[in-house]
Amino acid sequence: MKNTRPNHLGLAVAASALLAATATFATTSAAQEAATESAVELDPVVITATRSPQPQSELAGNTAVVDSEEIELVSQDNPAELLNRVPGVYVHSNDGQEHLTSIRSPVLTGGAGQGSFLYLEDGIPLRAAGWGNVNGLFDAQFETAERIEVVRGPGSALYGSNAVHGLINVITPDPSFVAKRTLSFETGGHRDKGTADVTGAITDNTAYRASVALLEDESFREHASVGQQKATISLLHESDADTFKFLVSGQNLNQETAGFIRGFEAYRQSDIARSNPNPEAFRDAWSLRTSLRWDREISPAMTLSVTPFARVNDMEFLRHFVPDQSLEETGHWSAGALTSLYVDLDGGHSIVAGLDLEYTNGYLKETQSRPTFGTFTQGIHYDFEATQTVVAPYVHAEWQVAPKTRVTTGVRFDWTRYDYDNRTASNTVGRFQRAADRTDDFFNVTPKLGIVHEVKDGTEVYANIARAARAPQVTDLYRLQRNQVVGDIDSETLDSYEIGARTQVGPVSASLAGFYAEKDNFFFRDADGFNVTDGETSHRGIEFDGTADLPLGFDLGVSGTYAVHQYEFDRPITSAAQQTEAIRSGTDVDTAPRWTGNARLGWEFMDRARAELEYVFVDEYFVDAANINEYDGHNVLNLRARVDVTDNVQVTGRIMNIGNVEFAERADFAFRSFRYFPGEPRTAYIGTSVSF
Repeated sequence: MKNTRPNHLGLAVAASALLAATATFATTSAAQEAATESAVELDPVVITATRSPQPQSELAGNTAVVDSEEIELVSQDNPAELLNRVPGVYVHSNDGQEHLTSIRSPVLTGGAGQGSFLYLEDGIPLRAAGWGNVNGLFDAQFETAERIEVVRGPGSALYGSNAVHGLINVITPDPSFVAKRTLSFETGGHRDKGTADVTGAITDNTAYRASVALLEDESFREHASVGQQKATISLLHESDADTFKFLVSGQNLNQETAGFIRGFEAYRQSDIARSNPNPEAFRDAWSLRTSLRWDREISPAMTLSVTPFARVNDMEFLRHFVPDQSLEETGHWSAGALTSLYVDLDGGHSIVAGLDLEYTNGYLKETQSRPTFGTFTQGIHYDFEATQTVVAPYVHAEWQVAPKTRVTTGVRFDWTRYDYDNRTASNTVGRFQRAADRTDDFFNVTPKLGIVHEVKDGTEVYANIARAARAPQVTDLYRLQRNQVVGDIDSETLDSYEIGARTQVGPVSASLAGFYAEKDNFFFRDADGFNVTDGETSHRGIEFDGTADLPLGFDLGVSGTYAVHQYEFDRPITSAAQQTEAIRSGTDVDTAPRWTGNARLGWEFMDRARAELEYVFVDEYFVDAANINEYDGHNVLNLRARVDVTDNVQVTGRIMNIGNVEFAERADFAFRSFRYFPGEPRTAYIGTSVSF
């Protein structure tokens, strides 16, 4: 086990000092509040599709929104708890802050998990395109977000590599010109966490916001814990023609990781579920990001937006999920700019054109300390640096072809170049192949076409066709296995087709979407650790989502997905011992439940309180490629409540897994054995929030 641990108390004190300073600033500027107009709340809009506010009714596609009220009520411990309320999304919570994502896809790992989903903060990718992280959502500060927007399926032409199956955009709240300070704290079971948020005016046209989120989790499993700190500082400046938003955000994670438990249905035995077969495992990671969005109104019909950004991150962790238990050290820094020119034309038409640029320099080193066994060799497996350059022009246009019909078109061109520098011997050792220095270029064109028609007020139907593509991840290209040919990998592509409808009738709102997609050059690592570079898969399903206000203060929310994700190629295995990894066209991709669902029964009572009973359903699914072994699925109930004691004081409580169900957050079959991340037993929490 790694012994070095951060001084969380010191970090907490530093965070408190920062908030105290900003609170003083807020108080000093309170005299200006009378001259400052209160913020005007806009009609519900989404911003992810075009990086600017747009009515959801005009979208030829779907974007789910999780608002700040829902974020506060859920009080998520892992991103899975919040995002799995969205149809089409199924995020595995592994251990601590580790997780794996699916959006209209199986739960993906390795390069596929890194590169198939785009994670954003205010429209800017959290990490460079080729340097993704399957656990990348832990970089985002969900706890104090204004909203989270989830696009299922390929992103619009404004988004390139990694927006293949979908994207998640965590939107930070703008600074407010009205001073406000909010402190919250929650404790229970083995976990303590808190947030602080301060905002206010500096001058008549400049405001600031500072927010912090702290987490200390001792885990219900042995020799496992998490310490994480997040912070965001932003400034907003407005003038007649210009708006500037400056943002700095970052996080630090120190995790003592609990690994898989092994054995058929081991999660049903509480002593095994609480154990940690990998007490030596850990993950230390930090990241820092900064950006400045400048919007310039050139004319009433034309606006230029330019957002330069920079980011840096570093991570060190023990790969407890593979037999060699190697240590990985990796990180990158990058800088770039997102540019968009918005033009409104006569007749309700509009065009967005722009150019995105990014340059990244990163490194990766993998070392095995265990003695050599089989093809897993002791010593350095990989040690390389690589730079990445991305140039991506795009155009997105919307045409009001009839009073109630709008057509969306778009195309993006992505050129990606990698310059790879091998810092160890260029040879093959055991199963590990280290390529010689080389340069690789990829060029992808991703067109989009969609149509949305208003059937009547509050009801729209839509359809869209889109191609998504991603250049390979750095690990796809240069962390090679002995069975691969150097340079024998192409960009992954996905062709997606979608139809859907959404409606609002009185107190009921609902949406329904059907999709079909085909993916080529699917890159994944099988359960024996070998890379497959040319897989083909298909994805089809139906998603539904709805809310309704009921009598006596009750309300109901439901979301669900039925999806079939299948292999569309054959990969026979000759060894009898490896038959669980044989792939036959038409079989289900492993870790892809056909049904997932979420239902919430809410109750608003006494005009100052809300309670919510949540039902989480996961269907059975295969845990190996050959569809031989299964996980039975699970049903879990959670209860949450909030009471506004006064206008400024709030008390919260939640009981997770009310029925104390024995289940697996993740089930897998690898290296010829069942393995699981066990679900947490029944746990209760209580918290409070104070605003002033």
